[in-house]
Amino acid sequence: MEEKKVIMIVDDDIDYLYQIKHKVTGFGFNVITAESQAEAEDLIKKVKPDLAILDLMMENDDSGFILSYKLKRKYPDVPIIIATAVSVETGISFEVNSKSEKSWIKADLYLEKGIRIDQLHREINKLLKL
Repeated sequence: MEEKKVIMIVDDDIDYLYQIKHKVTGFGFNVITAESQAEAEDLIKKVKPDLAILDLMMENDDSGFILSYKLKRKYPDVPIIIATAVSVETGISFEVNSKSEKSWIKADLYLEKGIRIDQLHREINKLLKL
């Protein structure tokens, strides 16, 4: 039997973290969580996830970008999804479609929070090539 893929979810909104963990576990993945950038940095020292879903604004406004950078530096092959409500909260929006955006945003996909669960499942499967 094949081992379940490990998805790391990092978000300082405990309710959102619990909801997404429950949904992603329901997709058939093992889920590990962290409630902060610092906690996630400790976690990636011990565990290599198969995919990471990161909030953008945690301790700092750019925590997700910093964590993305550190995760990609340690595990370049791990797909990263940044899931955030930053554009709703600040009016600033990001994408990872162009080469220049990908050069500083070390994520494979950027999603606005409020994403439909079936879409999240499809995006995870696509990034994991399942």
